[in-house]
Amino acid sequence: MARTVLGLVLAAPLILAACGDTIGEQALSGAVIGAGATALFDGDVGAGAVAGAVGGLVYCRAFDADC
Repeated sequence: MARTVLGLVLAAPLILAACGDTIGEQALSGAVIGAGATALFDGDVGAGAVAGAVGGLVYCRAFDADC
C-alpha cells in the first residue's frame, strides 16, 4: 500500500503535466505517463493508464492556458 501511495505521489506531477492540443492527444499523453509511472512501481499498468488519461484531461480542461 505504501508503495502505491508513493508511486501516485511521484507520478502526480507527470500526470498533471500531460499536454496536447486535442482531447485525444491530452488523453493519450496522460495515459502513457500514467502507465509508465505505474510500471516503474510494479503497479497495474491499465489502471495507471486510465488514471493518467483522466488526470490529463481534467488538468487541461481546468487550466487550458497551461496545455
